Amino acid sequence: MFENKFKNTKVIITGHTGFKGSWLSLWLTFLGAKVYGISHELPSKPCHFSSVNSNKSIKDCRFNISNKEKLDEFFKKIKPDFVFHLAAQSLVRRSYSSPIETWQTNTIGTINVLDTLKNLKKKCVAIFITSDKCYNNVEWEWGYRETDQLGGPDPYSASKGAAEFAIRSYVQSFFKKNDMIRIGIGRAGNVIGGGDWADDRIVPDCIRATILNKNVFIRNPKSTRPWQHVLEPLGGYLTLAYHLSKDSKLHGEAFNFGPQATQDSSVADLVSEMSKHWDKIKWENIDISDQNINESYLLKLNCDKALHHLNWEAKWEFHTTVRETTVWYKKFYEGASENMYEFSINQIKKYMRSIEGNI
Repeated sequence: MFENKFKNTKVIITGHTGFKGSWLSLWLTFLGAKVYGISHELPSKPCHFSSVNSNKSIKDCRFNISNKEKLDEFFKKIKPDFVFHLAAQSLVRRSYSSPIETWQTNTIGTINVLDTLKNLKKKCVAIFITSDKCYNNVEWEWGYRETDQLGGPDPYSASKGAAEFAIRSYVQSFFKKNDMIRIGIGRAGNVIGGGDWADDRIVPDCIRATILNKNVFIRNPKSTRPWQHVLEPLGGYLTLAYHLSKDSKLHGEAFNFGPQATQDSSVADLVSEMSKHWDKIKWENIDISDQNINESYLLKLNCDKALHHLNWEAKWEFHTTVRETTVWYKKFYEGASENMYEFSINQIKKYMRSIEGNI
């Protein structure tokens, strides 16, 4: 898999304790990489990272990427072969209550990582993960392409769009003629999977209500999303890093990673599908609008560029995505939480079998 490209390499992952960062860290250690994670704190209790890192295979380093001096020292010490930058304030609703934190982490934090890479004196491939919400979403029915307008009305979306401008600026100003550093950008959204306990997300909200034997209240049940399992975009990031290490023409390019264009399902459909795999899940629709929060009802990505240049496309359809998500939580709460490392590795193996031959 990936021609052993990541075996025996040193990889820095910012935001490694986060939902996506934890799954990526686990996958890379399975591929034989030595993973060094940078995170400010655990995102929640419980969280995926704490449930799978009991063997301490992931080097857990705690500091804020806003600390530029410490970031410089860390990179200089590790001398990474690959960097995956995922550290972020990732919640739209929280960005309204904490706009300064959101801009500081998502935009200035990205600039700090870029500036640290500028001083790295060795070959390194760096993948910067932004978001599908970096686009200026006017809720049209077709998918956004990598060349569409960036930016958004809420602090989260705007901070991610600004991070993209910063990446573009550094590529053109400092990395265009730098043969040592190659940079790629990954955009994805509407990610679900086992081990996410973040606030204001439908799957974690559903799981928390289920454990308390309560109904989950679904806000805007008719809103549709192109749901994808967390392993889909992570496979895209790894594929991008693999190809970027071999092909300098991809340097500075952004890629969308999302499900098939037809895979749009409502929030109500998602919860209903979850209940097929865990009958304790119950829900109640409350179709209300929060006038103070700007939430998109429709946002999808066009992923033709990833298919053309990386031979990447999503593999798990909606039913598989929801099943693999739900059974992870069911396993965790039915007395097997101590086995979540193996359970997560087996889900990674299952997904890898579905993408064999596409790399």
